[in-house]
Amino acid sequence: MEGFKKSLLVSLWFMFLVLPIMGVFVDSVEDVVIWRLERVLYVGICTFFLSYVWRFMIRKKEAGNKVDEESGEEQISTYSKILSSPSFYYPLLAGILIFALLFPKLFSMYQVNIMISALIYVVLGLGLNIVVGLAGLLDLGYVAFYAVGAYSYALMNLYWGVNFWVALPVGALLGALCGILLGFPVLRLRGDYLAIVTLGFGEIIRLVLENWGDFTHGPSGIANIPRPDFFGLFTGLSNSIHFMYYLMLVLVMFTIFIVNRLKNSRIGRAWQALREDEIACQAMGIDKVKTKLMAFSLGATWAGLVGVIFAAKTSFINPASFTFLESAIILSIVVLGGMGSILGVILGALVLILLPEYLRAFSEYRMLIFGATMVLVMVFRPQGLIRDVRRKIDINAVKKALGEANE
Repeated sequence: MEGFKKSLLVSLWFMFLVLPIMGVFVDSVEDVVIWRLERVLYVGICTFFLSYVWRFMIRKKEAGNKVDEESGEEQISTYSKILSSPSFYYPLLAGILIFALLFPKLFSMYQVNIMISALIYVVLGLGLNIVVGLAGLLDLGYVAFYAVGAYSYALMNLYWGVNFWVALPVGALLGALCGILLGFPVLRLRGDYLAIVTLGFGEIIRLVLENWGDFTHGPSGIANIPRPDFFGLFTGLSNSIHFMYYLMLVLVMFTIFIVNRLKNSRIGRAWQALREDEIACQAMGIDKVKTKLMAFSLGATWAGLVGVIFAAKTSFINPASFTFLESAIILSIVVLGGMGSILGVILGALVLILLPEYLRAFSEYRMLIFGATMVLVMVFRPQGLIRDVRRKIDINAVKKALGEANE
């Protein structure tokens, strides 16, 4: 009842505020005042409804948090339990894989192009997930490594005629090298200070690319970057795009496999310990320098790798493709999907990249819808769309095993 009263007061206050703007129209020709109170009433009804729903959702969220605190255990959502069940997970995985393989046959070239872009952001999101989601290091300059990979292929091809397959590992190595170079100065930083330094690094790379015109062609960019050739099997624009799609699909599966193995490895545990408590992590004997540098270099490797593919896909790159907005989108993918969650990052990338494309019919309102969706998700699901479920160790089973070993 209290929520009803507060919502009613909010709607009355809004009606009072919009009354001079929407409720009164002065016709200076006829010298009359026209009252349009029905518009004010519509605003009041909408405001009441939204306010009531908002309060209801907030109450529900607070009740959930209270249950978590009383039980002392992390509550796992129903769909997370379903997804973690092998009887449901493997058939779903097989279905998604078959759909992904048939995608170019079922949809137009435009849709395939959009999906390639979405897959590029999936790899970028998984790469940044190592740095931000697992190691807890806020990186706002991740797009710099993406630019290093793209420009490494474009420049090597322009000056030395290096082909795509040679440039692919070179771009990854250069990305890793830049990750280590960034990692050294920020070893003692964390939180806001780390974010500012990484943001500065991203801007330095972009400004160098923009102002070193003799070498990088500056704002004009580099055009006619060749697409990958595979023994002459995929000639023509359509076949070339289909090949790029399958190449990205393989790279996404490879990235998921590697990131999943890293997450559950010794270094993955060290990253998560570093994220939870840096001082406790050091006290446990974990080498902080090595752990941070590995996080930065491995995260940057994927950005460099996918940067080469981006340059080959678009055939043209310039510094405007690597602004801070790109870093913000990649970071949003990780936060929206769920920090540390591989499945969440994939879902976040698909939502954030595909949603604006398919909302082009509402071009005037799509960014409004996009922003409102982001706000609602962050308020009601701050842990992301799919929460990272930690693997639990059965202590009783360990004790039993140790007891049997001692006997």
